[in-house]
This record gives sequence, C-alpha cells and structure tokens, in this order.
Amino acid sequence: MIVQGNIVDIQNRQIFKGEIEVEKGKIKAIRKSNHSIEKYILPGFVDAHIHIESSMLVPSEFAKIAVVHGTVATVSDPHEIANVLGVKGVDFMIENGKKVPLKFNFGAPSCVPATSFESAGAIIDSNDIKLMMKNPDIKYLAEMMNYPGVLFDNDEVLKKIEHAKNNNKPIDGHAPGLRGDNVTKYISAGISTDHECFTNEEALEKLQKGMKVIIREGSAAKNFEALIDLLPEHFENMMFCSDDKHPDDLLLGHINQLCERAIAKEIDVFKVLQAACVNPVKHYKLDVGLLQKDDFADFIVVEDLEKFKVLKTYINGELVAENGKSFVKSVDFEVLNNFNTDYKNVRDFRFESNAKKIRVIEALDGELVTNEIEADSLIENGNLVSNTATDVLKMTVVNRYKNDEPAIAFIKNFGIKKGAIASSVGHDSHNIIAIGVSDDAICKAVNLIIKNKGGICAVNQSEEKIVSLPVAGIMSDLSAEEIGKSYAELDKMAKQMGSKLRAPYMSLSFMALLVIPSLKLSDKGLFNGDSFQFTSLEVK
Repeated sequence: MIVQGNIVDIQNRQIFKGEIEVEKGKIKAIRKSNHSIEKYILPGFVDAHIHIESSMLVPSEFAKIAVVHGTVATVSDPHEIANVLGVKGVDFMIENGKKVPLKFNFGAPSCVPATSFESAGAIIDSNDIKLMMKNPDIKYLAEMMNYPGVLFDNDEVLKKIEHAKNNNKPIDGHAPGLRGDNVTKYISAGISTDHECFTNEEALEKLQKGMKVIIREGSAAKNFEALIDLLPEHFENMMFCSDDKHPDDLLLGHINQLCERAIAKEIDVFKVLQAACVNPVKHYKLDVGLLQKDDFADFIVVEDLEKFKVLKTYINGELVAENGKSFVKSVDFEVLNNFNTDYKNVRDFRFESNAKKIRVIEALDGELVTNEIEADSLIENGNLVSNTATDVLKMTVVNRYKNDEPAIAFIKNFGIKKGAIASSVGHDSHNIIAIGVSDDAICKAVNLIIKNKGGICAVNQSEEKIVSLPVAGIMSDLSAEEIGKSYAELDKMAKQMGSKLRAPYMSLSFMALLVIPSLKLSDKGLFNGDSFQFTSLEVK
C-alpha cells in the first residue's frame, strides 16, 4: 500500500512531499515524491490520560468514534470500573479493547478505593498491583491520587510505587494544587506526570521540578486556557488529554480539537504535534508508530495543519476511518454489574436540624475543585431543605453496594428550579449522587437509578428521563450515536430545569471526588479535601 501527501516529520521538524509504503502493518519505506496531493500525513493523535468509562462507552464503542477524529491510541486509567469491580473490571476493559484496532494502553489503578472515607465495590491492594505490573498489557501505574499517602510515607502506597519501579513502568500523578516542598517529595517518590494542574504557576513549578504536565480539556475540567501558554517553551515535557469525555462531546471531536486551538494561538505546529502525538508514545513506551521507517503504520491524513480535519486514519496499516465514517465494528461482550441496594423512602433524605447556618459545596463550572462556603439554612418541619431562591440545593450520596443511610449535604450553582437529577457515575466509588429541589424529587431520582441498576437521570412532576448504564453502572451497552443522542436529550432536560452549568452531569459526577479540594460529599459524610477529614454540615 502506498499513501501520498505532505509528510509531517515532527521529530526532524520538516514537511516534504512524499509517499509512505506500508507492508504487513508497518512502514517499509518513506520516500520523497513529486505529486499533486496537498493533504498532510502525520502520526496519529494520542490521548495521554483518559478514563474510557467516563464516555459511558465500553472501549470497543469508544474506538469507533475516536478513530474518526484521528486518535490512534489512548493512555487509559480503568480506575472507574476498578472501583466497582476490582481487577475483574480492569480485565474486562483490556479484553474488550483488544477486539478493535485502536491501541488502548491501560494502567493499573493505584487507588481502589480512592480513599478510606468512602465505600467502593472493590479493593486493589499492593499485592494485586504487584501481579498487575507483571502483566504486559498493563503499561503503567495509574494516577496516584492518594498524595497524602505519598507525603506521609504510607507503607501500602509506597509498595505500589515500588512495584511499578521494579517493572520499569511509569507512575502517573494526581496532585491538584500541590506546591513547594510537598510537590518536591511527591516527585522524588518517582511520580512523573500530573494532569491536575489548574493554574499556570502550579504547572510551571511542576515542570521546573522535572514533572511532565498534561494539559487537560475534558467535558467538565477545562485547563487548556490556563496552561497552553507554557507549551512553546516546555513542549518536550507536555502532552494533551481529555481525562473525562462525555459521549456527546466525543462525537464532536477529541485531541484534534486541542491541536486546532493551539495553532489558533500561533504556537509552532511541530511543538503542538509533539505534545499531541510524540510525547505520550515516548513517555509511556507505547507500541505506536511515529511515522518513521519500520514503525507501526499508525498515521492520519488531514486536510490542513490549522483545522486538522481528519480525512483518513490508519492503525497498523489498516484504514479504520475515512471522511467521518468509522470502519470499526461493534463486538459482543458480557455485561458486568455490581448494584446491591434497595429502594429508598422519602424520609431517608431528611436531615433534622435547627442550625441557622450550614456549610455548602460551591460547584465551579468547568472545574473539579470546589469552594466551601456558608449559607443560611432553610428549615421546614425540623428538616433542612433546598432553597431554590438562593440556589442552595439538597444533595445526597447513596451507597449502591449495600443498604446504608444516605449522606446529606447542600450545594450551590447547579441552578435546578424543579425536580432532581441523579447519577451512578460518581467519582471515584460510583455511588449514587443526586441533587434536587425537594426530598420527594431526590428520592424519585435515586430510585430510578436503582431500578435500572445504574444510569443518569432527570425527573420532575411531568417527566422522567434516564440513560441506563448497565455495564458496571457506569457504561452503556449501546453505540456512541445512541448514547450520545440520549445523553444530549438528558443534558437539555437538566438545563430546562434550570441548570446553567455547561455539563451538569459531568460536574455532578465529581461532587463526590474526595481527593479534589475543597468540599465534597461521600456516602459516609461531608468531607474537607484540604484537611482530608470529615466535617460537619451544620455551622455551630
């Protein structure tokens, strides 16, 4: 097979008219050639950190859409399914991903459960990590979210890190806001990347101390604008990722969008493409071609180097997408789940109190971090209730692995004026999260999730709508087109109910993520991510 075009040689910083000869899945030769084709050939894009589960698609269905956008590989942390199903869930992701051409590179989740302050469906301890690190299908130790464990020399945490080092596998970081001596110690433990930087200053310090910084632009967390100005000087040590990508967003684009935005800022194209294509392959030692002789024939053809409209995607020499059409086929798979809680009653969501003020989670649009604020309470019949006038709404997290009393808190900025929204996609343990204007509405939404053994939903007095997620309660067994359409309709309903957030369900899914400051809610109670301990809802 011969493919002609303007060949983009990123590593040698040159573009020339030529042709690529492919044989048996690899590049046999690259030659200069005179022809009239003006399209560009370059290495495929790599998402340097993503939880495939957050697309609500199994890997094989994710691949069908990602290849259309020129993605040939991902560095994937199966942390979400691991928190539900343990090593069995990780094995499911690996085996399902092997059935399609896209090159999924899975890591061993380092924090299952993420903390001891929440209830997960499984545990992956250091002995499990030791075995997983010997598996050639496991490429790295996934994000070490338990940075306090690193800082305080937790024996179990250090064992996991050591097992990765013993197998010469990279260790990913997760340390939002960590600075100074603390981040120095974190890096010295062997942790090599961070995708959680949300300020330019934080990212620069980590770069200067030897970390690789991954610029994240997902459906909820959007740090591109804060960090992109660092790329021109630090392009050798930066990458692009989406972290979490909802299905409707994935249908629109992937890493190609970040390249377009970076070029629009007049950043050198070779520097942009090094971050998007080359750096992840080299850092994680991926079996992904970089458009060199004898490499795997993993490359894309684009219309230009400004918009990066993808015309063709090749993986191992196979044409897997052309002009917006994917040639990746759906595959059969076993549906795994772990839902073991009974229906709830309205009284389960009462919070009896006479407190005049309460602590409130302030959600920030496009951010995983939250603020802790205080607000006047609204009490009816001795029960703390939602105040739609001030947009301080009741929130609950319900343990989905066993029957337990729901945890209650209050949250601001979701903006819902009627009904409730709920989800069993709740990082990291994937318990049920719901926010609503009344206890009745919250109960109704929670029970709808339980009835379907997982999903995201919206309910009000006149309508109920749910996207069922039967695979571990976090993924669909449908195609991206089907789930993307249903998700878009649900997103629209939540916004019609009053939410002003760009991605209300993605934001909702992070409101139980305890390892991100400042205030979050687990199934065990309200949690301060700065002091890393539980705190009281009532302000005394």
